[in-house]
Amino acid sequence: MSVIGVILRNLIGYDLLIFIAAAVNVWLFLETRRRAMKLYKRLRLVIFLPVQPMEGGTIKTPAQTFAVEEFVRMREETESLYAIFTNVTAIFPLMGILGTVISLLPMVANMADMQQNFFAALTSTFWGLVFAIAFKLCDAFLSSRMEDNDKNVTLLLSRVGADGEEK
Repeated sequence: MSVIGVILRNLIGYDLLIFIAAAVNVWLFLETRRRAMKLYKRLRLVIFLPVQPMEGGTIKTPAQTFAVEEFVRMREETESLYAIFTNVTAIFPLMGILGTVISLLPMVANMADMQQNFFAALTSTFWGLVFAIAFKLCDAFLSSRMEDNDKNVTLLLSRVGADGEEK
């Protein structure tokens, strides 16, 4: 069987799990990025403009009125998605190694199919590493926005106390 044939056969087998995990992680990345950007854009209105406290812990800016609790909730939701994204990203090398081991185990029983099993082992390792690298790059872009949002929400909470009074 040719190398291309082995790759295509593996795409239907174990490598399909790696691609499914990658598709889930793409969705997690896009959803986390969307929520992080939404929070970032809304926070910039508050953090960089004068804050005028109102009763009940809400604040008013020249652009908009909203509750501080909403920012805290948005931050928690975004951080939860981000944590899932980073954990799924971390499993890709492990899935590649697992695919290698699964593919190499039959070699012990049948040395005649050694070349085919070796190719199969390499494809899962390859895909696991490709997706790990790609999602680590995505993480590099996303982590800075997450840190900015966390700092801005913390700054907002320090500027507007629990009692709604500006400090």
